[in-house]
Amino acid sequence: MAALISVIVTTYNREDALAAVLRSLGRQTDPDFEVIVADDGSGPETAALVEAMKSSVGHRVVHVWHEDKGFRAGEIRNRAVLAARGDYCLFLDGDCIVRPDFVAMHRRLAEPGAFVTGNRILLSRDLTAKVLRDGLTPETWGCATWLGVRFRGGVNRLSALLKLPLGPLRRLRGKAWRGARSANLAIWRADLLTVDGYDADYSGWGKEDSDIIIRLLRAGVKRKDGSFATGVIHLWHAEADRSALPENERKLAQILDGDGVRAKRGLSALRIAPAGNPDVGA
Repeated sequence: MAALISVIVTTYNREDALAAVLRSLGRQTDPDFEVIVADDGSGPETAALVEAMKSSVGHRVVHVWHEDKGFRAGEIRNRAVLAARGDYCLFLDGDCIVRPDFVAMHRRLAEPGAFVTGNRILLSRDLTAKVLRDGLTPETWGCATWLGVRFRGGVNRLSALLKLPLGPLRRLRGKAWRGARSANLAIWRADLLTVDGYDADYSGWGKEDSDIIIRLLRAGVKRKDGSFATGVIHLWHAEADRSALPENERKLAQILDGDGVRAKRGLSALRIAPAGNPDVGA
């Protein structure tokens, strides 16, 4: 396993949630990681927050930004990959709080020729507001606290927080693409290069993460299940604008009907600008 893991945190104009996520990354038991904040066009408040929290995270923290031209999660993740130094990229959404062993568990599950998919629990709207307003730290809560939260309807389930030694059962869905999400997903940099990263041809919410999973599987990279090991705590948010979903579903159907491995507009469509941030190539 490579020493350095690059945790790539995707965000857009939600500083309160991002602050909670960065705080939780500052509690990790595994010291060998960096944080790349993949900023999909937020205002200057996000950049200021990242700068202010660098010391509390205690690791290399880089803010990668591009102009706001709508939902472009695939492209900003690619830009973050190019800015990262690690050989293993751990993708995380900017509203997903992680427990102290999150990086350590992903390191333990990492193996050549496989990507690891994780799961999550969903906090209610009211509990999310309380966590963010009062500075609560659910990443540190014990079983008794979580049972009380579940009893009061503050979370949809608790199973994703359990730890079970599944062993070979983690490979049962080795060729399945459905259900994998970039909110909690680990991929080797070498495998990202093989498939040319995320496909920035997807714009608007939806299906860019399914697309890369399909292409990884087609390239011979197997799926490994990180459930009951790497579960994250997903803060509530309003449903995203899904007006682009039909078009993105059409693009995904084309991928499923074909045999392509590399992204239509992926990592190779970007170059490193003089300032050090990835930019669109000519």
